[in-house]
Amino acid sequence: MAHKKLATLILNEEISGFYVIGNAAIKTSANGSSFLACTLTDSSDTVEAKFWNYSGPVGLNPADDGRPVFLRGKVGEFKGAMQISLSAIRYAEASDVFNTADLVPTAPIDVREAGRQIRELVNSIVDDDYRRICEVMLEKYGKAFSVWPAAKSVHHSFVSGLMMHTYNMLKLADFLAGQYKEVIDRDLLIAGTLLHDFAKTQEYACSQLGLVTDFTVKGQLIGHPVMGAKNIDDAAKELGVPEDKAMLLEHMVLSHHGEPEYGAALAPVFAEAELLHMIDLVDSRMEIYAETLKNMEPDSFSERIFALEKRIYKHK
Repeated sequence: MAHKKLATLILNEEISGFYVIGNAAIKTSANGSSFLACTLTDSSDTVEAKFWNYSGPVGLNPADDGRPVFLRGKVGEFKGAMQISLSAIRYAEASDVFNTADLVPTAPIDVREAGRQIRELVNSIVDDDYRRICEVMLEKYGKAFSVWPAAKSVHHSFVSGLMMHTYNMLKLADFLAGQYKEVIDRDLLIAGTLLHDFAKTQEYACSQLGLVTDFTVKGQLIGHPVMGAKNIDDAAKELGVPEDKAMLLEHMVLSHHGEPEYGAALAPVFAEAELLHMIDLVDSRMEIYAETLKNMEPDSFSERIFALEKRIYKHK
């Protein structure tokens, strides 16, 4: 059965299928009966929903926000906005078949092909020490790396966003290493670029469908740059990689946010670290533009964007 996008709902139509539940709560109506109030979300929109004379079990546990549900209902209207009156709802089961990309925003890339090209770039690293560290880290974190978002919000905050962000950056790093080969060690830049955000898989807790729900305790107390540097140090010791090489990679991870006020442990102090910071800035900012511009009309300004500290303009 084809997924019915919430953005295309028509008044009075009957719908059934899988959606993501949020803000679910059991409430009491004016006549004393219980009802379920919630939001339903897919990759296209979010819509309010009600289930009148409801007794459970969906909506009894706030921790279940973000879970997929199967539902039936009819599209109505309340105060000028679409609202679904539910007649059936249950949590999705392991045997259910649905397309995650229908329900949550997903990176617009071929994950398998991106993974192949990332490994190809790793294989092209001539320095045996840097290549082995990358291989070990991919082996350990590669599965999560391929599905984790790159953020809770701001940029690449969708399923496989971390892989997309890193893949984009690696392509830039490969080009710029050739452009500035008189000052850039390509092997070091490629390795540092690959590893710079790996610890985001430890920093963020994700829902069943792969979106960030919150920071982990470790993510809040330590943060991905420090965790990432420690992971590299552990891998280097395990492999017997010289400490001076490991330190260069660790510095790149610790400094890739550029300045302490933006989350860096310290400022970058050698060319590859400086270039990594710039590449990270380019890709994150271009994604912010991409995500904002797609919802704008030509010849208009956006609202003020916190991450950019300004409004942006969409030209014709």
